[in-house]
Order: sequence, then C-alpha cells, then structure tokens
Amino acid sequence: MMQPQAVSRCEDKPTQAQSSSSQTGEPGHQPMISGLHTLQIQAFRNYPSAELGLQSKAIVLTGPNGAGKTNLLEAVSMLAPGRGLRRAQRGEIGHFSEQLTQNRTDRTKEVQGASWSVFAELSGPEGVVAVGTGQAPEQPDAPRRVVRVNGVASAQTDLARLVTLSWLTPQMDGLFIGAPSARRRFIDRLAIAFDPAHSGRLSRYEKAWRERTRLLSDGQTDENWCASLEKILAETGIAISATRSALIDDINRESGLLASSFPVVNAHLTGQAADWLEAGLPAIDIEDRILLAARQNRQAGLSHMPGPHETDLTLVYKGQSAHLASTGEQKALMIAMVLAHAVLQDKRLGRPPILLLDDVAAHLDPARRAELFSLCSELSGQVWYSGVDAQAFLALREEAQFIAVSDGQLNL
Repeated sequence: MMQPQAVSRCEDKPTQAQSSSSQTGEPGHQPMISGLHTLQIQAFRNYPSAELGLQSKAIVLTGPNGAGKTNLLEAVSMLAPGRGLRRAQRGEIGHFSEQLTQNRTDRTKEVQGASWSVFAELSGPEGVVAVGTGQAPEQPDAPRRVVRVNGVASAQTDLARLVTLSWLTPQMDGLFIGAPSARRRFIDRLAIAFDPAHSGRLSRYEKAWRERTRLLSDGQTDENWCASLEKILAETGIAISATRSALIDDINRESGLLASSFPVVNAHLTGQAADWLEAGLPAIDIEDRILLAARQNRQAGLSHMPGPHETDLTLVYKGQSAHLASTGEQKALMIAMVLAHAVLQDKRLGRPPILLLDDVAAHLDPARRAELFSLCSELSGQVWYSGVDAQAFLALREEAQFIAVSDGQLNL
C-alpha cells in the first residue's frame, strides 16, 4: 500500500496574511458577493417549489412555527460549502413528489437532474453571479452535492471564495454547554470566511486522523506508515490551530470596538497545541513536540496525540465561564461574536457576509433588538431575519422586504 505523502513544512500553511485576519485587507483579494438578487428552490424540505425576487438588503421572514422559515434560510445556507445551517445528512433535505421533475423551470435546470436544488443570482461588486447546487437523483449515494457557478461544474470550495454566510439558529443556543466539537465547527466556519484554504486543511487532517486511528485499532503499527500520517497531522494541525488562534484574537479585539450593549467577547482556545501557540513557541518546535508525543504514546499503546482535534473554545463573561451564564447572556455573546466577525469581514476584506438570523430578534429586549438592527444595517451585506411575530420587526418596515411564510408558500 502506498504511504501518504506529508506536505512540506511550508506547504499550504496560512501565510501571515491568511493566519491573521487583521492583515487580510490587502489588495488582490477577490471581491465577495453582498447579497441575493433572486432565489429559486425545488423539492427542498416543505417547499415543492418557490421563487423569490429580492430587492432589499434586509429580508424579514415571518410566519407561524413550522411554516418553513428555517427551511428557507437553510436553502440559502446551502450556497456556502458544507451541510448547511442544520448540518443535514444526505437524503434529509429533499421534498418527495412525483410531479417535481415535470414542473422544473429553466433556472433550476442550472443543476441538471437534481432531486433537490437551490439556484440563486447573487450580486456583488463585479456584477451578478449564478450559483446552483443540489443532489442528483442518478447519484443518490454521492457524498457531495452538485455545484455549478455560472453554468460551470465547480467544487464546494469555490463557493467559499465567492460568498460568505454566517448564521445564528435556535439549535446553536446550547453552543457553550454542548460538546467541544460543535464549538470547533463554529469557529472553523468563521475562519473559512477569511481563509478558504482552511476548509481543505480540515479535510486533510480529518482524513489522516481517521486513517491513523484505523491503523492503530487494527494493530497495524508499521513505523513508517504511522510516522507519515503523524507528520501530516502535525504540519496540517499547527496550520489549523494558527488560523483559529489569529481569528479569535481579532474577534476579541473587534468586539471591544463595537458601540453597543452587547457583551465584549473574551474568547480563548484551550488544548495542548493551542497552549503552545499562545506561549509563543515557533511552529516548527510545536510540530516537533506533536510528533514526539504521538510517537511516544503510540509506542506505549496509546492513540492520543496533541492537535486541533482536542481544542476547545472558551469564553469568559463577568468573570466566569460562559457556560454558567444565563440563556439570554449566552445568546447575546453569540450575537456579539457573529457581529464582530461580520464587521471584520466588511472592514478588512471588503467581503461582507450574508447573515442568516433565525428567530434571534424575538428573544431580545426592545433596546437590544434595536441595537441589533442598527448594527446589521451598517454592514454592507444582506441580512435575513426570521420570526413568528412581524411586530418585532416594525423598526425595519422602511428598509426591509417582508415575506410571509405559510406551509411552504411565500407571499410578498
């Protein structure tokens, strides 16, 4: 069996500009999309078919619980790499109807034959870009969905270079008290906005980690094979950790500059690799420490090795861990992080994110809700809100496009 090839110590690591988002405002970065101009979906959750023409920077979806507001936001989130805001598994998204293939319009054929599809025209500094994505029925077991940009077959990583989406959903309310893996996914999603290559490093790390775990569990301890995998893990892992660390530092800093009553973010990364970075050790020394620990543990019959897989995101609020804060305080911290991240993109990259705020405004008091609307209106990217009560969004009535959602039907 061919052994994996470890990347060189300088290959595919974030440059200083990539690993610190404060440095990424240099010329040469591709202008990003600022919002959706049209949206069309087919066979998506409770939507057999739906089409929207969008004219505003603020979009408000209102309707009863179960009407399909979150489903529509999820459809928009599929314009970014990954599994969307629900982290849906393959086969969970499609709306099954025998008539759907007969009712497709020309635009949804952008993704030929998909059993579900999302098509959007996105506007940005360089004009309109057409993006289609979906699941092809002739490939029901395909691990990845189809992506086309301006009619050309593309990879999901191409989406990361084109459009950035950030979201907050009720399912994320327990982020600070849930599993560390959810917090890692959260910070990685934010990091990809500044460094799309971060996604590839994560995939490479996860693949090597699974392979090493399988070898050790099968009792295959070939030194050269294991050492090759551990080298990939050490080199890729330190690049992942450096990207995360730089972003957290910038979010902390930017949060302190926001003129609002939302809490100032005081976030830190914990874990052996993160601690070594925080101590200022050179990357090459950290890699050597990771390799030494991996080899020693393996020879002792242990599988553990330091790396980004053990990193956790911790926040301090009013002198204590955020997981001890009230539900409302945790919600405010989440909003503060997402807003600081959005401002960073807008100010330093000229890459405004599209924000998807699912049922967020309704849980804020009137003063803080007004602050949220004001801060979001200062961003140059599109913001989508959803909620049951349209009255909660009256402050946006002059600037927002209101869409009533009812059982998979949209009314402007």
